[in-house]
Amino acid sequence: SWDSALIHLIDTPGHIDFTAEVERSIRVTDGAVVIFSAVEGVEAQSEKVWHQAEDYNLPKIAFINKMDRVGASFTRVVGDINRKFGDVALPVQLPVGEEDELRGLIDLVTFQMLSFTGDHNERVESSPVPEDFVESALRQRENLIERLADSSDEVAELYLSGEDVPVDLIQKIVRELTLRNEVVPVVTGSAKKCIGVQPVINAIVEYLPSPLDRGAVPAVRIKDESPVEIQPDSTAAFTGLIFKVAASSSADLLYMRTYSGTLHSGMKLTNSRTKESVRAKQLLRLFAKTTEPVDEVGPGDIVGVIGPKNSGTGDTLCDAHQLCAFEAMVFPEPVISMAVEPRFSREKDRLEEALGLLCREDPTLRLDQDEETGQWLLSGMGELHLEIKLKRLAEEFNVEARAGEPRVAYRETFRGPDTVDAFFHKVVGENEIQAGAKISVSPMAKGKTLFEIENQLGRSKGMPKVLSQTAERALQDGLRTGGNLGYPLIYVNAQLVELDVYPDKSTESAVMGAVLSAIDKAIREVGTTILEPVMYLEILAPPEAVGEITSYLQPRRAVIHSMSEIGALKRISCEVPLAEMFGFGKALPKLTGGRGSFSMEPRGYQEIPADVAARMFGSFAR
Repeated sequence: SWDSALIHLIDTPGHIDFTAEVERSIRVTDGAVVIFSAVEGVEAQSEKVWHQAEDYNLPKIAFINKMDRVGASFTRVVGDINRKFGDVALPVQLPVGEEDELRGLIDLVTFQMLSFTGDHNERVESSPVPEDFVESALRQRENLIERLADSSDEVAELYLSGEDVPVDLIQKIVRELTLRNEVVPVVTGSAKKCIGVQPVINAIVEYLPSPLDRGAVPAVRIKDESPVEIQPDSTAAFTGLIFKVAASSSADLLYMRTYSGTLHSGMKLTNSRTKESVRAKQLLRLFAKTTEPVDEVGPGDIVGVIGPKNSGTGDTLCDAHQLCAFEAMVFPEPVISMAVEPRFSREKDRLEEALGLLCREDPTLRLDQDEETGQWLLSGMGELHLEIKLKRLAEEFNVEARAGEPRVAYRETFRGPDTVDAFFHKVVGENEIQAGAKISVSPMAKGKTLFEIENQLGRSKGMPKVLSQTAERALQDGLRTGGNLGYPLIYVNAQLVELDVYPDKSTESAVMGAVLSAIDKAIREVGTTILEPVMYLEILAPPEAVGEITSYLQPRRAVIHSMSEIGALKRISCEVPLAEMFGFGKALPKLTGGRGSFSMEPRGYQEIPADVAARMFGSFAR
């Protein structure tokens, strides 16, 4: 609680391995505070998070943190934000001093100096702006009002006539522009020293939207797949979105954002994905790891729900009489895997259960079993991602596991387009089942979409709907199995062209067999190429280490895009195959004398060069 507002604060990791946490949190929030370092400025992770927020049209505040560190520069980071994101930064505060001289803030809206006192700087005191800062602060305040005057006739009239613009009018126009995503208010301070924290929370209440400000949220009716808008109305039918699962062998804790209606403890709901009826046995207000039972919640709330079974991240829970679904959450494909086995054979079942719970919680984790060794293969977004999951096995599940060396999660795609047909025939007991299928496959351009499935059967030939749906489902499931080398297929466009069915003989099993046979035939005849994950790599290092770093990267197939200056450091931006990056975290300190840092994020998949593929996979790669 803050003043008259209730703020649900969802903190997400900054590391790019945990981009799914950011994605699903942004999905259910109404506004965001994007944190930048006053030293490093706009880093790769910051850009990624910013664009994720833009995808959801999320109003933002920028907090420039670490103003107490050596090399901090408020002005440089504001300029960096404007260059990267299109002149949207609108400073509403200024730091008083930088680095070890940071002693407070100037609020440009009220034109007051804010000082922080007490044992933990918990008290905020206002005073006039110090004389040596008045000139620069007045200039910045005038820039602020000029910016607002461009969008507000009321502000423009007062400004041009030389009159003071009232504080409440400034706050009103800043809020309006923020809600329209035309500006991003910039605040600053040092979280470590607790300088500027309370004003950040004030800015959240003042400038970011409430659920009512955000208004209607688009969804789809299950009945006829028509679009519908969910209004934040407490008297409407209930709808909520599960965005996180804290898995347990007894009962999962589901984190849910409510959008419409009122949810009562013990209320019956329907999962729009499974069509199953579920019961919200208990509702919990969440305070980090502490919970507090509540009887009911309304629109715009974040609540913990215990009870619903077979429900997971991205599921919509709603009133049975008005079934609808919010847009599905899309998560990136895992890029790295490692073999996991129990340290003691007696813990095999416990390890399997614990790994299953971790995967239920985290949609970017994938669990497979190596058919030859029987080991579990855990796949994720990076080395740190998997390390933390393995640490949880020991600390939370008391399972000791041994892990192999990290391995790249390769993929395959078709070499070219083709149309194939297949016939399935089988005698089961005294019954004969058969069906035929024709499919068309082709590789797609690399992008966010991994598959495009088109069902061209229609219903003009009297095709039973259940068989058409079975064929489409078989096409989707079959493409997710391995190609010629056993790696999952991606970047595939597949069309269901024809389906030959026979009265009393074409069962769902026969149709599924025909489609799967056609996929196998396409994989054999067309052939597949091997794809490897590519990472966007950003390195910050002293200028004298740049030569060493580029010499290290070039033989590792890195493509360097740019070099720029960030204060006293150089920023190197490049793309490099993940397979070449193992050990880089240990090599960089040696290359830079311990003064370098880096961040990586997935940038999709690319075809492996022929010579590299031949060396790694031999004749299978050709």
